[in-house]
Amino acid sequence: MSDKAIEILERLVSFPSVSGLPTHEIVNYIKDFLEGHGLDVILSFDDKQERANVFATIGPKIDGGVLLNGHTDVVAVEGQKWATDPFTLTKKNDFLYGRGSVDMKGFLACAMASVPTFQSLNLKKPIHLAFTFDEETGGFGMPVLLKSLKLEKICPEIIIVGEPTEMNIVTSHKGGDEMRTEITGFEVHSCNPSRGVSAISAAMKIISKIEEIGKRLANNPYKNSPFEPPYGTFNVGTIEGGAARNATAGWCNFDWEFRPMPGEDNVPIISEIEKYAEEVILPPMKSINKSANIEIITEVSVPSFDERLSEKAANFVSEVTGKNSRGVVSFGTDAGYFSDGGYSTVVCGPGTISRAHAPDEYITIDEMDQGMKFMKDIAAKLAD
Repeated sequence: MSDKAIEILERLVSFPSVSGLPTHEIVNYIKDFLEGHGLDVILSFDDKQERANVFATIGPKIDGGVLLNGHTDVVAVEGQKWATDPFTLTKKNDFLYGRGSVDMKGFLACAMASVPTFQSLNLKKPIHLAFTFDEETGGFGMPVLLKSLKLEKICPEIIIVGEPTEMNIVTSHKGGDEMRTEITGFEVHSCNPSRGVSAISAAMKIISKIEEIGKRLANNPYKNSPFEPPYGTFNVGTIEGGAARNATAGWCNFDWEFRPMPGEDNVPIISEIEKYAEEVILPPMKSINKSANIEIITEVSVPSFDERLSEKAANFVSEVTGKNSRGVVSFGTDAGYFSDGGYSTVVCGPGTISRAHAPDEYITIDEMDQGMKFMKDIAAKLAD
């Protein structure tokens, strides 16, 4: 069932479409494939015209129908130990290894491979394909896509975000504030570090504050919450700084995130960290050198996804899959953007998120078959 999808997945994995890089190659491949099946393709670009979303419609050009959403970007592989080439799809038994295989080029491949099936049916309502860029770093492609849909006057009734959920229906997930802190210190010889300002020491104190707030949230979990863990979480993902061990660090940058619970007000939590940096850490730094500085940057604030508008989409997927349960996940997706835009949305796709972002990421052939059946059943429902 999934032979064609696996063939497409092989091509998709071969593109090292790491978040933030130009998407010309993978977008052109998808565009050529869809146009080769007679579809009109709409590209919506970022400001630099380097990255693009891909959109196409199968079926009648009317309001309603289903939009299938996935992202073309993947996380980097640097520093990971892979047993195979991450950008070559490698089959071992029933496992298909490759970066993005499960998150989420497998879903994209199933959707693309199903285009002929979609076209062979007398669809009463349209099926839209919407593949976005830079989801992994904060959903930067989504505002561009939503603006494009509005301009084109395209109004789908149901959104299915095909992130890997083991084909379970997900109606809620946490949000995500993607943050960066840039600290300017003052370099002096380490024989007398008190004359300098260590940006690394300042970073350590701010990170300690972040961890303190994280522990406070963990000690006050949301009661009867289906989330695991049932509270907002922090993570400091990268840190760099300084020039030499015998000099105070003149600079330090670190990237971090906060994942608030649906309905949790992230503003006062982030503000508490900003206030601590500005009022507690920065003044003694500036007393030594006025050029010292701390800048906390919100690179993107990914909206959480809650159940407000999910009922219609969830009921549709239940009718298609036979599954009636509703679940939540702690990872973020583009679903929050769609829901905030007024669309009934669910997250449902083949594979499991536990393999995403990891070395030797894989999707199984059985999971690809599940994805293909999902596509076929969606189309059959819209052709009723």
